[in-house]
Amino acid sequence: MNKLLSGYFYLFLLLFAGTGAPSSGAVHHIAHPTHPTIAALGPPLFAFGGKRGFEKKFPHPLCGAAGERVAQRSAGGVSRLRVAITPSRQTISFNTDWKFHMAYDVRKQPETFNVTLPHTWNAQDVLSGKGSYQRESGIYEKSFTIDPAWKNKRLFLYFEGANSVATVLVNKHFVTEHKGGYTAFCVEITGFVKPGEANQVEVQVSNAARTDVLPLCGDFNVYGGIHRPVSLLVTSKDCISPLDHASPGVYLTPQSVSEQSATVNILTKLSVATIAGLQIRSDMVDAQEHVVASVTNVVSNGLTATQTISLKQPHLWNGKTDPYVYRVQVSLLKNGQLIDQVVQPLGLRYYHIDANKGFTLNGKYLDLHGVGFHEDVEGKGSALDTVDYDRDMQLIKEIGATALRLTHYPHGKYFYDLCDRSGMVVWSEIPLVGPGGYTGAGYLKNPELEQQARQVLTEMIRQNYNHPSVCFWGLFNELKLDHDDPVPFIKELNTLAKKEDPNRPTTCATFLDSDRFNEVSDLIAWNKYYGWYDGEFKQIGTWADKAHRNYPQKPVAVSEYGAGGSPFKHTENNVKPDADGRFHPEEWQTSYHEVNWLELNKRPFIWGKFVWALADFGSSIRTEGDTSGINDKGLVTYDRKVKKDAFYFYKANWNPEPMLYITDRRNEVRTQQATVIKIYSTIAHVKLRVNGAFIANGEPDGFHIIRWENVPLRKGKNKIEVSATADGKVLQDTCEWTLEDKSGITKSN
Repeated sequence: MNKLLSGYFYLFLLLFAGTGAPSSGAVHHIAHPTHPTIAALGPPLFAFGGKRGFEKKFPHPLCGAAGERVAQRSAGGVSRLRVAITPSRQTISFNTDWKFHMAYDVRKQPETFNVTLPHTWNAQDVLSGKGSYQRESGIYEKSFTIDPAWKNKRLFLYFEGANSVATVLVNKHFVTEHKGGYTAFCVEITGFVKPGEANQVEVQVSNAARTDVLPLCGDFNVYGGIHRPVSLLVTSKDCISPLDHASPGVYLTPQSVSEQSATVNILTKLSVATIAGLQIRSDMVDAQEHVVASVTNVVSNGLTATQTISLKQPHLWNGKTDPYVYRVQVSLLKNGQLIDQVVQPLGLRYYHIDANKGFTLNGKYLDLHGVGFHEDVEGKGSALDTVDYDRDMQLIKEIGATALRLTHYPHGKYFYDLCDRSGMVVWSEIPLVGPGGYTGAGYLKNPELEQQARQVLTEMIRQNYNHPSVCFWGLFNELKLDHDDPVPFIKELNTLAKKEDPNRPTTCATFLDSDRFNEVSDLIAWNKYYGWYDGEFKQIGTWADKAHRNYPQKPVAVSEYGAGGSPFKHTENNVKPDADGRFHPEEWQTSYHEVNWLELNKRPFIWGKFVWALADFGSSIRTEGDTSGINDKGLVTYDRKVKKDAFYFYKANWNPEPMLYITDRRNEVRTQQATVIKIYSTIAHVKLRVNGAFIANGEPDGFHIIRWENVPLRKGKNKIEVSATADGKVLQDTCEWTLEDKSGITKSN
């Protein structure tokens, strides 16, 4: 191994990659010989760092506790301070020491606040119960100096997301404007900075509603601000370009993947002044830091380099079972010396979607079940740190999901890496979002809006092209047909998606039982809420059978199904509540999911089943359930502190780990002496005791439910206890219920 190769190994970058595929009727992952159509070039996916510094606290109605929380919380991954260094490339966190003020304050000395990115000014006001949260402009300012070591280097600013329109100035000169808050953008600032002086960066961000930026509407909040991390990228004069729609600049396209062999096409975008003496070297490195394949080519033009590497008996990326990821180090050499390097994930897998048999990964059936969710956490809005992403992924793993729908926009870069490492099969979509059951238009035949939609689709695909977890590109959610007809434009977007990535299938999420949307994408999915807004639980099965009969060659999925539920509201008589009302008892949500899953689970032709939603989230238009401004369909609460009963129902059915859980446990005050005790169990031979007395043994049914009917409670407090043995260990769960009499709560005898 030569000295150059050995120098690579001190880079421990945990980053990942992959592809997908289209077809008709059945949809396959078939490696395609072409490459994405690329126009500019993208930033490295480096993620390193240390702790953030503390910022000044600022109680303020615009930022409030959210701003204070942003200033104090520690960050990981891309938000940290340390530098990720190759011999010639640095990725430096640019998240600290920002000053923020609202743009309407144009005084000579506006009231400013110290903030650390990610940041939003909407973390609190969206929960006021008013739909008119602050959708306006804020200004971020930061001073920095140029390291003398950067002489003859190039400098770029890389923004992971600024919601929704960002205007960047350096030293009071306009540099760029970017539309769209959920995809990254990168801009070169080399010609705008001054060595040896303090340089000023100003970013004006607006989340104002406008007709040329997605989303036009939606049942979620558009949090204003630089709500994702920012990095300063330092490269050599000749480099792998970071300006291709903020992509990594490297595109890995596996071909002919099998257990016996795999071939990978590598397309690298370049930004060089001259090609003299330039070479491209690509090394495939396995999880044990061994180079298992390598190729070196002379650079023949200043725009792109194409290479191919092959591997015998590859270790496949196999979802949760074995999410194995290689990495590919693409190095730019000049006269044999390393001058730039980008490292990307590579997951080798193949998959197939059949209209009758559902989804198969690497030749084996995989039941795709999981959740959709928003980047939205209490007190932070969408300004998340890696601790928030990690916590959500832990919930997703605990529940046993195999797939995720990243709704209703591309999520943060760090989370795609988590999905790769965790073996999740991902549906990633653009924010072309319709109003669903509300008023408004998700699409207008506006040339500026259409161009922005093309832009964000291109950015989403190029920025996430190498993630093996991503298997589906989503084109829209819940568009309606009462404004300009969106179908011709959706077909155009589908063509663009296939041009950018011929290998992954496209899909859509509709809620209309109409033929209009069924032929615009490779796959189709529906958002269905039988038993919540209208209808009965079992109707989802009847609907699925009808859709399968009507479109026998079209793979169909359920992109959303769910019901509101509060862990603080309860009923002993499980009567359907008013979806628009304040009383959303937990028991109805639980019953909804039990029956809906029973119906969906018996139909393997449904290629994906996605619960709406992992967690409660902010929606300023909502005036229902416990709290205004919250959509309470989550399986966990907005603060992630309470897992609702429905969460444990799915955990019992999706996660094989031993568990016992007593449902309706939070319904602590009872009025009916004879009650039902229901538990979820993945263990056989469960014993029930009430107040220490043995009542009965129970065996879980096919959906891991045990019910004991007409169990008597005594007046006052009652201790409910279940226990079973699994792998030699005793598991138990307990709760306490109090039976009232007519005069009120009676103490135990």
